[in-house]
Amino acid sequence: MTHFRNFLRTGHAPTLFAAFLYFAFSCCTWVLNGAMAPFISDAFHLSPAQKGLMLSVPIIAGALFRFPLGVLSQYIGRKRATLVEMTLISVAMLLGFFFVDSFGALLAMGVLLGVAGASFGVAMSLGSGSFPARHKGLAMGIVGAGNVGTAVAVLLAPPLAQWLGWQTVYAVAAVAMAIPMAAVIFLAKEPADIDPHAGLRAQLACLVQRDGWAFSVIYAVTFGGFIGFTSFLPSYYHDQFNVSKVQAGQLTMLAAFTGAAMRIVGGWLSDRFGGINTLTAVLLAVTVGLGCCGLATGSVGLTTALLIGCFAALGAGNGAVYQLVPLRWPLTTAVAGSMIGELGALGGGLVPSTMGLARQYLGAYAWGFAFFAACALVTLGLLRALQAGWTSSWVGAGGRARGVVAPPPREAMPVASNVFADAA
Repeated sequence: MTHFRNFLRTGHAPTLFAAFLYFAFSCCTWVLNGAMAPFISDAFHLSPAQKGLMLSVPIIAGALFRFPLGVLSQYIGRKRATLVEMTLISVAMLLGFFFVDSFGALLAMGVLLGVAGASFGVAMSLGSGSFPARHKGLAMGIVGAGNVGTAVAVLLAPPLAQWLGWQTVYAVAAVAMAIPMAAVIFLAKEPADIDPHAGLRAQLACLVQRDGWAFSVIYAVTFGGFIGFTSFLPSYYHDQFNVSKVQAGQLTMLAAFTGAAMRIVGGWLSDRFGGINTLTAVLLAVTVGLGCCGLATGSVGLTTALLIGCFAALGAGNGAVYQLVPLRWPLTTAVAGSMIGELGALGGGLVPSTMGLARQYLGAYAWGFAFFAACALVTLGLLRALQAGWTSSWVGAGGRARGVVAPPPREAMPVASNVFADAA
C-alpha cells in the first residue's frame, strides 16, 4: 500500500481516476449490442452470420474513430477531446433509443456505438501523462482497467433489457454518461507531456514506422481478443449451452472482469519485469487457452474456466503493450496509442464475424477458436523476431524502461513470477 501511495504522488491522481471513469463508461456503452445480443437476435430473427456482423460493426467503427480523436486531442487537449466524445456518445444513445426499428437501423446504431470505442488512446494518454516513465505501465494499467465497463455492461444490460426493453437501455446509458463527464470537468487536469512544437508530420510518424505496425498486430490479439470475445460470448453461451440470456451475461462477466483487472497487473509486471517478457508469457497462454476452448465446447464449466484464464492473459497483455508504447513514442503517446488501439481493435471486429461464419458454414464454433489460437502463435513469433532490435535501441532488457534493472530474487516473490524471467 505504501508503494501504491508513493506511485500516486509521482503524478496527478485525480486525473488518473477521471480517465479511468471515462474509459470505463465508454467501454460499457461500446459493447451494449453484444451484451443484449440474445434479446436483439430474437427481436430481428438474426442468423449466426447476421449476429456476427451486428456485433462486429461497433468494434470496427470504434477502431476507425480512434485515430481521428487522438489527433484532435493533440490540438485541443485531451480533456476537451474527452468531453466532445462523451457528448457525441450521449447523442448516439438517444438516437438508438428513438430510431432502431430494423436490422439496417441496428447496423447504423452499431456505427454510432463505435464513438464510445474511440476513447482508448486519449484516456490512456490523459491518465498517464503526468506520471514518469518508470510508472507509466502501472498508470496505463489502471486507466486500461476501465475495460471493467465491458463486464458491467454484460452483467447489467441483460436484466435491464428484460425489465425495461432492450432499446430503453440506450436511454439509461445516455443519462449515465453525465457521471464521467462531471469527473473529467471537475477532477482532470491537462498533462504537460505533449511537445507543443511537434508538427503533424512528427505526430503521424508512427503510421509509417515498422514498430507501429508491429504493436498494432500484437494489440489486435490482446485487446482485439478481449473486446471481440466480450461482445461475442453472451451469444455463444446462449446458443452453445442453452443458458438463459441473463445467465449468459453473468458468465461473460466473469471472464471480462478478470481481463479488466489483470490489465493493472500486466502494467505492473511490465514495469518490473519488462513488457516483452510479459507479452511472451501472455501469447503462449492465449495460444494454449483458445486451442483448449475449441475442444471444450461440450462443457460450460470447463469452457468458463478456460475463458477466465484466457481473459486474464489478454488483460495482462493489454497492460504490457501500453507499458511499451510511451517508451517508444514519449512525445506523441496519444496519437501513437490511438493508432495502435485503432488497428488493434479492428482485430476484435474479426472475432464475432469469424465465429459466426465458423458456426454457419463449418458447423462448429471450435474452428473459430482454432483460428485465433493460431493467430496468437504467429504473433508470438513476430514478437521474438523484433525483440533484439527493440532492446538495442529504445527499451531496456526484457522491455523495461531504460535505467530500470531486473529486480533481485527474493524469497517473498511468488513462484509464478519466474515465468517472466528476463528473456532478453
